[in-house]
Amino acid sequence: MKRNIKGIKSGSKSNQKNEFDPSNSSNFKESSDKIYSFFNKNLRMPSYAEICNICNIKSKNTAHNLIKKLQSLGYVDVDKTGKLIPLANKNVASNSRLASYSRYNQETPLVLLGLVEAGFPTPSEESLHENISLDDWIIDKKEASFMLKVKGDSMRDAGILDGDMVIVERTSSPRVGQIVVAEVDGSYTMKYLKKTSTGRMFLEAANPAFKPIYPKEDLRINAVVKAVVRKYGK
Repeated sequence: MKRNIKGIKSGSKSNQKNEFDPSNSSNFKESSDKIYSFFNKNLRMPSYAEICNICNIKSKNTAHNLIKKLQSLGYVDVDKTGKLIPLANKNVASNSRLASYSRYNQETPLVLLGLVEAGFPTPSEESLHENISLDDWIIDKKEASFMLKVKGDSMRDAGILDGDMVIVERTSSPRVGQIVVAEVDGSYTMKYLKKTSTGRMFLEAANPAFKPIYPKEDLRINAVVKAVVRKYGK
């Protein structure tokens, strides 16, 4: 990113990255190397926004054209949703990473089309939007995350209803105000974690029909709620 700093011209070599030049054929191989370096590190191909960043490209349209060119040169492939697919023997650290990638991506990501308030984008815009894996978007720490089915309506006013699924993450450092899965006096429940003015911790429902829970002996926080999943219809 360019910054005007007093005493240094923003266009000087010391303060500016070399912008991607589509007329320079060597840039395509370099871009491919950067894309696969990202893949080897993250076990996924980058989004168009990430390609703009790692290849120093200013617009997603240029990134889209770059991918089309790389595809024609045999550096990458693209699936029917527009998502990049790594090719074997193309700067991939090992075939085992490709196998892991294949297993990891058995679930097809969804296409982010835009904001519903702004209406639907035109077909030409759709190909430039990113693909989103719900796992990647919702879950920060897969090894510490799991799902629970909600029973009861004590968290109704927080938008968590009976029959919903919640994605929770194990933690040893919950924050006051978070929705937590807690063990209180030997029983498990899901409530807001709260603290009195005197520093006493307690649990509070999101439904006035339920009274706050003050532990008599023990309160242990096992996880925090990260997301709610609700399915409509079959």
